[in-house]
Order: sequence, then structure tokens, then C-alpha cells
Amino acid sequence: MGNDQKRAVLAVAISAVILFLWQYFIVPTYQPKATENSPAVVAAINNATQAAAQPTTDTTKNEATIPVSAVTLAKVKLSNGNEYEISDTLALKNIHQAKENNFKEFTGSENPLEIYEVQNQNQVLNQYNLSYSENGNTIRGTSKTDNSQVLIEISDNGFIKYTINSPTAKKYRVVFNSSKKALENKQERKFIILHKKLYTEIVGKSDTGENSVKWVGLDFNYHLLSLVVPHEEPVLYKIHADGDNGTMAIDFVNPKTQFEFKIIYTKKNYDELVTLGDNLQLSVDFGILGVISVPILRTLQFFHKHFPNYGLAIILLTIFVRLITFPLQYKSFKSMKKMQVLQPELTKLREKFKADPQKLQKETMDLFKRAGANPLGGCLPMLLQMPIFFAFYTVLSNAIELVGAPFYFWIHDLSNKDPYYVLPVLMTLSMFLQQKMTPTPTTDPMQQKVMMFMPLIFGFIMKDMPSGLSLYIFISTIFGILQQWIVYKTIE
Repeated sequence: MGNDQKRAVLAVAISAVILFLWQYFIVPTYQPKATENSPAVVAAINNATQAAAQPTTDTTKNEATIPVSAVTLAKVKLSNGNEYEISDTLALKNIHQAKENNFKEFTGSENPLEIYEVQNQNQVLNQYNLSYSENGNTIRGTSKTDNSQVLIEISDNGFIKYTINSPTAKKYRVVFNSSKKALENKQERKFIILHKKLYTEIVGKSDTGENSVKWVGLDFNYHLLSLVVPHEEPVLYKIHADGDNGTMAIDFVNPKTQFEFKIIYTKKNYDELVTLGDNLQLSVDFGILGVISVPILRTLQFFHKHFPNYGLAIILLTIFVRLITFPLQYKSFKSMKKMQVLQPELTKLREKFKADPQKLQKETMDLFKRAGANPLGGCLPMLLQMPIFFAFYTVLSNAIELVGAPFYFWIHDLSNKDPYYVLPVLMTLSMFLQQKMTPTPTTDPMQQKVMMFMPLIFGFIMKDMPSGLSLYIFISTIFGILQQWIVYKTIE
């Protein structure tokens, strides 16, 4: 059984490292399954979006775009202090928020969102004569080239609603423009598409496809700029890279006399996104562990409401999780203690049946059965904690509620690493202490070395992880040591 135990421990250790590295380095994205494109569809995608890859003001490089005069910005200021700039081509130029003016820094473009009509696969900028309502949050316009009418309604709660009515059915294209950028917290500008699941592509890369979408947009640094349609619409999309610049062109396939959509620019606060509807909360990408991450976020918010410090909320949640999983951990601790008691008998069996491996295995299993011991029981606490560990990581990495949230003393942001590595060191030491308390089911020196090196390896990996995650593991380990000590005392 020594080899089986060693393989089990190595499997758990390797799985932990692989899962952690996968979650840390690989962004969990969903690639929409495009239907097999016919040559005509491929040509339509390429022709329809080739012009969008070029700056719209450079008509020498973009023959498909009708030249337009310098746009006149419509600046609309609401009672809450927010100001919106919309061009006479209906393009969104800027959003100035009363509390922060970071829209252009967020988008990385002077023309982040443009709206085109598609005529014979060429994109056309239609200009409108715009007029304003007295209350300052409604814009009406009439096309300069036909009898198309536009109504733009700007809401205090953070979205702009467009309704374009045309005398003839038209196809429309929406183009997002941006530039490549990455931050130290691993946030990168990326284009984002919601079908039934989320698909993202980093600005600076290319892709094409077709699918039905509910909303599309630009995602960067815990902010979202999205275009939302009332119902899922079939589209062709092309994400194009030109050096550090990138565009995402969305062609709505079906011609329509009325084109209606909303533009939303907001911080990615999970609860606020839920309130806005249209599944915008899925932009807070918790990955495959969303079923655990969302309850963790909700529970953190609950504790934070009563103890307004997210560090304290993490500690309370950690203790809460330890308490509700204690029945399973209790069985595991008992099993480990029994394995320690059985160690002398296991040694005798190995000596007695060292020439007969099959007999040794049978006698060993009979011994475990009589004593009620499980040789793999010691792995259970680790396996129980792994999903919660990764869920904590996704919450700390994606939930804006924890960005800039301080703890005490030197920890000013629980979503960033500990600047002095105090928590990772304390976490490593506590894991060593727990390792010393844990009975070793075998005298195999190889297995003992692997288990002793695990805290060092884990501590090294954790040094650049969010300090809130180190705090969770440290408190969880300390509380686990206390639980383990109490169980051992009751068994002796």
C-alpha cells in the first residue's frame, strides 16, 4: 500500500499545482461554435469588416466609407453630473462621469463605438441633424440623406437607448475600436461577446465567426462598455488586429426598419449588473466555479455589511466554511489518527509478506477494514478546500467590491499581493505546523519529503497572489489545526 499511498499524494499535489497554474495563467473563455462557413459567408465577413479595421477619418485607406465632414459633438449633461458626447453620426465619443473621468483611458480610442449602415457590403456613415429636448436627456435626429429618424434617450441609471427608424429595411454594423493594454493586476483590454456563455478575445488578436448574440462590448480594468439588443440577434463578427490597435466589427445579419439597442458603460459591480438585466453580470467571469464563487461573494457581502472590513469578512467566512465542512473533516482526522495507530502493524505485515505483494495487499486491506481506517482519508481536507480556494481566487480577481478594499496595517488592497510577503510566510509556517501534526501513514522517505516540500512550493506560488487569498488560507489552516487537535484529544 505504500506505493498506492505515494501515488495518491503525488496525484493530489500535482493536481493542485496544475489547477492553480491553469486558473492563474489561462483566462477561461468560451469560443462560440461557429457554423461551417460557406465561401460566400467568409467573403461577406471579410468584405464587411475590412473597412472597419481602418480609421474612419482616413478615406484614402477606407474606400468603403463615405467621407463625412467634421462631426459636431452633442454634449448632454444630466442632473447627476454625468456628461455624454455623441456625434452627428451617432458615434459615442465620450462619457464623463461625475466621480471619475476615465472613459478614454478605459477604451483606448478617440472613437470607441461607431454605428454604420451596410450597403452592398460597404459601410456608410449616415449623418443626422440633431435636436435636444428641454430636460436635456433626449436627442432626436433626422438623417441628412433619407427620412430615417433617430431617438436617443439617456438614462440616469447608466445606459443610452438608441432607436433608429428607417423607411426601408437596412443592415447595420457596430464597430468597437480600442488599443492593446495590460495592467500589473493582469487586467487586459478585451472584446467580449455574450451568446449563451461568454467569449472574450484580447485586443491585438484576430478572430472571425457567426452566432446569435445578446450583447457585445469592451472589457477593461473592472469596467464594461456594452451594446445590448432586446433579443438575441444573428451576427457576423470579425475581430481584427493592426499592431497594438484592434477593432471588433459586428454585422447584424437581418435587415430591419427599426434598429433598437442600449449602450451601457459601468463598473463591473456584480449586483448592479444583475439589476441592469440582460445577463450583464456574466461579464464578471467566475469561470467554471461560478456556482461556488457567487455564494462566496454573497456571503462576503453579508459579513461585510455587519463588519465593514473585507479582511474581517474573509476571516469570518473562512471560519464559517470550516464549521460547515467539519463533519467530513472529522471523519478524515479520525482516519488519519487510526492510520498512525496501525503503523506498527503495517510494518509487520510488510516484513511478513514482502515476497508476496498480492497477499500483502489483501492482509493490509483486511487490517484497514477491521480498524475502520481509510488510507486516503488524509487527502479529503485538501480536496475539500481546493474548489473553495479557486473560488476565492476568482472572486478576489474579478469582483470589483474587493478592489482597493483594505484590511489592517500594511494590507491596503486585498486584491493585490502582500507587499512585504508577511501573509504568505505565515501561511507557509502554519502549513508546516499542520504537516507536523498530521500522522504519516507510511515510513516511506520519498513520500515524507514530498509532503514536507508542499508548504514551501505552495508558499512560493502564493507570494504574488492576492493578499486576501493568503489571508483565507492562513486562517483556514490555523482553524484546521485547532479542529485537528480537538479531534485527536477526543480519540486518545
